[in-house]
Amino acid sequence: MQHTRIQLAQDDIPKQYYNIQADLPEALPPVIHPGTGQPIGPDDLAPLFPMELIGQEVSQERFIDIPDEVRDVYSMWRPTPLIRAVRLEKALDTPAKIYYKYEGTSPAGSHKPNTAVPQAYYNKVAGIKKLTTETGAGQWGSALSFACQLMGIDLEVYMVKASYNQKPYRRSMIQTWGGQVFPSPSDRTQAGRNVLSISPDSPGSLGIAISEAVELAATREDTKYALGSVLNHVLMHQTVIGEEVKRGFEIIGDEPDILVACVGGGSNFGGFTFPFLADKMNGKSDMRVVAVEPTAAPSLTKGQYVYDFGDTAQTTPLMKMYTLGHSFIPAPIHAGGLRYHGMAPLVCHLYDLGFIEAVAVTQTKVFEAAVLFARTEGIVPAPEPSHAIRVAIDEALRCKESGEAKTICFDLCGHGHFDMAAYDAHLSGSLEDYQYPETEVGKALSLLPKVG
Repeated sequence: MQHTRIQLAQDDIPKQYYNIQADLPEALPPVIHPGTGQPIGPDDLAPLFPMELIGQEVSQERFIDIPDEVRDVYSMWRPTPLIRAVRLEKALDTPAKIYYKYEGTSPAGSHKPNTAVPQAYYNKVAGIKKLTTETGAGQWGSALSFACQLMGIDLEVYMVKASYNQKPYRRSMIQTWGGQVFPSPSDRTQAGRNVLSISPDSPGSLGIAISEAVELAATREDTKYALGSVLNHVLMHQTVIGEEVKRGFEIIGDEPDILVACVGGGSNFGGFTFPFLADKMNGKSDMRVVAVEPTAAPSLTKGQYVYDFGDTAQTTPLMKMYTLGHSFIPAPIHAGGLRYHGMAPLVCHLYDLGFIEAVAVTQTKVFEAAVLFARTEGIVPAPEPSHAIRVAIDEALRCKESGEAKTICFDLCGHGHFDMAAYDAHLSGSLEDYQYPETEVGKALSLLPKVG
């Protein structure tokens, strides 16, 4: 039995990013300045981002051209494979067809270079010499380090301390491509020092790491900030994934009934699903679209849809999103890229409007699915997309019970070659499950900013 691999050509690399804001039935709630309580303008974001990215953040154009230099870099690994998981189907004895889009073929081993490359490019064009950023599991930090090396830009990365210790080889990747990496919270920023003064053994969080990176960018004239998820322009850059998936299904004359992707900040989920959601929003499709998050950080399934800061130190503008509270620090699960207190406003808006579903799953069930996938399909998946594998398997088993031959497609957004300590813990039986900590989240939600 051979895998069914849908062949895309170099000409199938998208030439434009899809901007879902052009098709929203209701406009996205505005981003609010925490001091004035009014919607922010371009000048408020100028200390952090070049004007081209600020323009993309608020753009209502349906398609944004991809620069030739960016497409040229994409051609190093794009188009990425769209594969039918026939061995997994056989192991599950399901009538469902299961496909996955594999983003682990990029130099950094994940989907993150899809936005790292254009962000570095637009900063280079603007004359920026240095960037700061945060990273959870290290995938974003390594991707941006790769992109900055190509564009001749220096990089400082603030890596969540739990992942910094769990995933040392992602640190090595960042350094190999020329980036500097520091565990967060660190003593290099006031935000980091404030956390350490209260909790010297803090495992860190994406919110804290964002605070550190933003603080440095905002106080240096030669430095800008780059974010790996959450913001509109980041999700838009990732739509090259979904556009290629659509093209792949066009080639084989099929279309998915269910799309599944993990969700932490929202970039991989948005990039994979947004090109399909255009049809769902205008009534041309009844496809189910499922976002999968960890039970340890269930912002969509357990959070409140309110205005909150994107970081712990309260330095970012206020975004309306499903949040567990900006001061909440999730448990140190191995899916470090999903340990965020909030969610991309675009994903939250679509969830609130009912166009997508959300489900939370436990760490042990995730790794059971990951091992089954590795033993049938041969790829060792990262912990983050293994959340999507878990739900794709569950949906395929429902098809087995009902006899329905649905087509399921999930985004395998990265490989797990640097996550083997997590697999060791699972295989030895020492992997822990972390549930939704209601008391801690309650405390964090009590500190939400007051917005009229």
